[in-house]
Amino acid sequence: MNEVAIRVKVNGIEIRASVLPEASLLEFLRDQVRSFDVKCGCKKGDCGTCTVVFAGKAVKSCLVLAAQAHQQEIWTLKGMENDQLMHDLQESFAKHGAVQCGFCTPGMLVTAKSFLEQEPYPSREQIKAALAGNLCRCTGYKKIVDAVSAVAGARV
Repeated sequence: MNEVAIRVKVNGIEIRASVLPEASLLEFLRDQVRSFDVKCGCKKGDCGTCTVVFAGKAVKSCLVLAAQAHQQEIWTLKGMENDQLMHDLQESFAKHGAVQCGFCTPGMLVTAKSFLEQEPYPSREQIKAALAGNLCRCTGYKKIVDAVSAVAGARV
């Protein structure tokens, strides 16, 4: 099968690559870019562990074709390491015990950051709704919502 040439910015770095037409953005990020902070959970869009910011919005990278990323900008958790909001979220997750096994954490953090950028002063219900597409088998969500809520509350 013929590969598709793409040019994409990942975490601010321009990358030129060839991808199979059926390859997902998740596969491209992990296999070619080597972004292992993007986790591979279900490959069906159910778990949210593969969430990245794509074209300015949080998306599940397993549901996006890599070819669709051509001339787009993608941010993963690693690319956000110097971002103050992400730093605040990471500290709050640790402080509130919102991290246990850690597998869902990158997707949760990317989703939370993207959400708070759009809705800086959300209610707990809005936070729950924003995180609904991300599954966590360990924490029961209360601690995660508490962590995001604390960051949002500190911004008031």
